[in-house]
Amino acid sequence: MRIALFATCIGDTLFPEASKSTAILLTRLGHEVVFPPGQTCCGQMHVNTGYQPDALPLVENYVESFGDASIDVVVAPSGSCVGAVRHQHEIVAGRYGTTALCERVETVQAKTYELSELLVDVLGVTDVGAYFPHRVTYHPTCHSLRMLRVGDKPLQLLRAVREIDLVDLPAADSCCGFGGTFAIKNAETSTAMLADKVRNIGDTGAEFCCASDSSCLMHIGGGMSRLRAGTRTIHLAEILASVESRVPTGAST
Repeated sequence: MRIALFATCIGDTLFPEASKSTAILLTRLGHEVVFPPGQTCCGQMHVNTGYQPDALPLVENYVESFGDASIDVVVAPSGSCVGAVRHQHEIVAGRYGTTALCERVETVQAKTYELSELLVDVLGVTDVGAYFPHRVTYHPTCHSLRMLRVGDKPLQLLRAVREIDLVDLPAADSCCGFGGTFAIKNAETSTAMLADKVRNIGDTGAEFCCASDSSCLMHIGGGMSRLRAGTRTIHLAEILASVESRVPTGAST
């Protein structure tokens, strides 16, 4: 299968290991991974803060970058960004774009997947041959859980990882408090939500907190770092790409 990688803004600038690990994993599974160089932001932050017309050029660029018929599917290591592509792009195109753009958006969004969706639903695989000998707990991010409804697909993948000690996270479906600009506009509420999340993670005794969105991991990781909690954050893709000969940088012992 020919798979196009959508790296996302935060992946490109702050957390490149998530995108690199996605490419390494899919290549190891026998697929061709391509990286359209013209890709940029999905426009989610514009839409979420009330600047829908400003998101139109980004929607146009997305379909231009990933609309090539030779691309079978598009994958992003981000439930948040895939949620924007699948749920916001058609709104922006419908309000501010052309009929032709709406048709292209419909075509491209239908083949855009979050990583766990692609692996389980499209490729039909849960055991990707990963090896990660650490105690891990999983935080289901809001967009992946509530917008994409990925359910337990990430957990299915994690349970198949060799030597992993996967422990349940108390109140796992509670938001971590990030929410993009929510954390800035409602700082006190966000901090309180983060405190609950960090406490629950700490109660698991996990070495790593895993999630499918780097933005949430950034928020959680910041809170745990300030408390010197000792638990590190890691993207799902990094665990799944890990094999005995390749341990993620943050997971070295």
